[in-house]
Amino acid sequence: MTDEDAVREILTTCDTWAVVGLSTNRSRAAYGVARFLQRHGKRIVPVHPSAETVHGETGYPTLADIPFAVDCVDVFVRSSLAGAIADQAVGIGARAVWFQLDVIDLDAYERATAAGLTMVMDRCPAIELPRL
Repeated sequence: MTDEDAVREILTTCDTWAVVGLSTNRSRAAYGVARFLQRHGKRIVPVHPSAETVHGETGYPTLADIPFAVDCVDVFVRSSLAGAIADQAVGIGARAVWFQLDVIDLDAYERATAAGLTMVMDRCPAIELPRL
């Protein structure tokens, strides 16, 4: 489903990344990937029900609570929940959605791309960015 052009477009044009599932739990993949994105010049926005501050950035409980524009919604939740997050990304006017490794929802892909968003599934930006 994901083509290299979509990967390249998101990684080179999206500056503000809402990271859904990001908390202060250092053992979770979201924590390390968010730090990686920050180190590569991206602004990260933690999105987690606990709305914790992570990597110096204020957290929000939902995408709808973020009071500024988001370029990409990076999704670190299981596939069964990811489609609803993709729909919320459309609702907030994000330009792109990135489903992390093992997060796959073909119906969500169809809905998001039909709404004009660029979407990547089952990939990790911390792996893909060095490949560019």
